[in-house]
Formats: sequence, structure tokens, C-alpha cells
Amino acid sequence: MAGYWDGPEGEECPRRTWLTTRVGAAAGLVGSAYRIILLRPSTAIAALQMAAADSATMATLGAVFGLTTCLSAQIREKPEDPLNYFIGGCATGIVLGARARSYMTGTIACLGFGAAAALMKIGRQEGWRLSGPPRL
Repeated sequence: MAGYWDGPEGEECPRRTWLTTRVGAAAGLVGSAYRIILLRPSTAIAALQMAAADSATMATLGAVFGLTTCLSAQIREKPEDPLNYFIGGCATGIVLGARARSYMTGTIACLGFGAAAALMKIGRQEGWRLSGPPRL
């Protein structure tokens, strides 16, 4: 997500939302390609509908995350707080639960996405790395 981390949090909300929307749409396309390969829809139209629905859902989730995180940073006036990312992840989970028409899915996704997003922000602040040689 080149460009997402440029500049302080809570500013340039439309640009940040656009970046997260694009990442969500790309993830939706990749996920729908795997889904189409594994489930083998009966027609090409069904495959196209599946890909469009998955991509639109993931793009929406990306947009909700980007917008909620940015607005939370503005409203709370704490741009570097990981709680903004928890709120954004939780809002994303709620939307996913609404899409699935399941309270349980929304609750679990809210907690899971919120925790993952907050940990991502904390890791970014503290310099955590997922790969590469250890720092001594």
C-alpha cells in the first residue's frame, strides 16, 4: 500500500480511502479467482457474477476500513492511536456480518479484524518485521 503511510493519520481521507478500496478490490479479485477454480461454477455468467460480487464486497470492506480509520483519527484527535485501527477493523467486520446476514459473523469479524488492524498499527509504530534477519 504505497502511499497509505505517507503523511499523518487523519488527513487526506479520500486518498486513503481510495487506496484501501483498491487493495480490497485486488484481494477480492484474487480470492474470487481461487473460489472460481475450486467451486467450478456451471456457466461463465455465474463465474462472472461470483467474481463481481466478491470483488465488490472486498472493495467495500476496504473503503469502510479506510474511511472509518481516518474519520476516527480526526474525530478523536489522536491520529497515531491504535484504537483508530481497531474501530476501523470493527466497522469492517460489522459490514461483513451485515453482508452475511449473521450477527455472529459480524461480532467475530469485528473483534478479529479490529484486533488484527490494531496489532498492525502497533507493529508499525514499534518497528516489528515479519521477515528478514533479526535486529540485534
